[in-house]
Amino acid sequence: MKRLVQLVAISLVGLSVAAYAQTPHSHGHEKQGSVSSGGSEATKAFGAANARMHKDMDIKFSGDPDVDFVRSMIPHHRGAIEMAKVQLKYGKDEQIRKLAADVIREQEREIADMEAWLKRSGK
Repeated sequence: MKRLVQLVAISLVGLSVAAYAQTPHSHGHEKQGSVSSGGSEATKAFGAANARMHKDMDIKFSGDPDVDFVRSMIPHHRGAIEMAKVQLKYGKDEQIRKLAADVIREQEREIADMEAWLKRSGK
């Protein structure tokens, strides 16, 4: 019975992800195009990084939640790194600069872990 409940739960998550991927949805990022087309160099750089990240996250789902998670998170982390680099280039606040440097270090480590997992798993 427990196994059946797990299979149903996994199926529902998979169906939800598939339906979500195929329907228009809002992440609060819709305005990015208008923001990145004007404004400061930092704003343009953030807009470009955000657009690239979302484009690269638009993967073809495999049906394997582990693989789909990892393949989606790698470009998500790369986007975070790119945004952190924009902050380091243009930002002034020392606390946020430290946070950006920490994001770069940790996201790079996690990308390496995820890429190694994909390789080990033959995915």
